[in-house]
Amino acid sequence: MMAKVRFGILSTAGIGEKRVIPAIHRAHNAEVVAVASRDLKRAQAFADENDIPTAYGTYEALLEADNVDAIYNPLPNNLHAEWAIKSARAGKPMLCEKPLALNAAEGQQMVDAFAERDLLFAEAFMYRFHPQTVRVHELIADGAIGEPHSVRATFTFAVQDPDNIRLSAALGGGSLADVGYYCVGAIRHIAGAEPVSVRGEAVMADGVDVSFSGVLRFESGLLGYFESGLRSFREHSYTVLGAKGKIEVAEAFVPLPLAQTQIKLWRDDDDTPETITIPESDQYQIMVEDFADALLAGRPPRFDPQDAVRQMQVLDALKANAGIAKFV
Repeated sequence: MMAKVRFGILSTAGIGEKRVIPAIHRAHNAEVVAVASRDLKRAQAFADENDIPTAYGTYEALLEADNVDAIYNPLPNNLHAEWAIKSARAGKPMLCEKPLALNAAEGQQMVDAFAERDLLFAEAFMYRFHPQTVRVHELIADGAIGEPHSVRATFTFAVQDPDNIRLSAALGGGSLADVGYYCVGAIRHIAGAEPVSVRGEAVMADGVDVSFSGVLRFESGLLGYFESGLRSFREHSYTVLGAKGKIEVAEAFVPLPLAQTQIKLWRDDDDTPETITIPESDQYQIMVEDFADALLAGRPPRFDPQDAVRQMQVLDALKANAGIAKFV
C-alpha cells in the first residue's frame, strides 16, 4: 500500500502553482512527482520553480506515467471533461478544479467515466473544507439562528488583464462559472436541497457574463440571492438570516491560507454579535489530504461528485433563464 499519493499536475496553470501545489507539498499524505505541459521547456521550468521531480511535454505522457497515482486537473474549464475522461480511461483517479464542466451533461459524463472504472473522482471545491464553513453548518444545524429564511452571497473582484481566461467565452469563462459558482454552492449547501426555481440576470461583454445576479427559491421557503462579478471591487461574503438570528461571514470563500477568520453570530435581539474566531487553516491542504486519504483508504471523497453535477444543473438553469445558455 502506498504511503503517500503521488500527484501529477495536468498543466502549468496559475491556481496550481499558487495554491494547490504548495498545499500538496504541505500535506502529510501526498506529494507532487510530475507536471505536464504541451511545451516541455515550459513544463521543465515550472517543475524547477516548484520543486517537482519530473516534467512531461505532453498531457498523455503524464496520464501514462507509472510513478503517478492521481491527477490534479487545473486546465481551463472547456478542457475539464476531455482530460478527465482521458484520465479515467488511463486508470488515473482525479481531483478536478471547479467548475466541474461547462454544463451538467458534460459533468455527468465525467462522473460516469470514473464510476464505471471504480476510480476516485472529486471536485476541487476547496471552500467547503475550511473549518469556517464547517462551523457555519454546525451553527445552523444546532438551531443557533432558527430556521434559515434567506441567504445572500456575493463574490466579486476586478479582472485587470484583458487576456485572462475568465474573460474568454471559448475557454468557458464568465463570472457565474468562476465566482458565482461559490455563491450558488453556498446557498445550495445551506439550504440542504435543490432549488425549485431560479431567476438570473447577466451583464455581457464579448460573449462573457462579467456580472451575474440570481435568485434561487427552495421548497422550504428559503430564498437565496447572489451576485457575482469580474469588474467590481473585491468581496466574497455571505449572510444567513434565520427566524431567531443571523450569521455573517466576511471572508467566506478564499480566505488567505494559514490566516484566522471570523464568523459573526447574532442571536435573537442581540445588538452586538458574538465573534467566533476560526484558527489558521489552509482549505486547499485539507482538501488535498481528504482526497489522498480517500484514495489510500479506499473510501469515497467527503463530497460526492454527483453533487457537482447537481450544481451544474442549477447553473444551466440560471444561464437559460438569463438568456445566455450555451450547451456544448
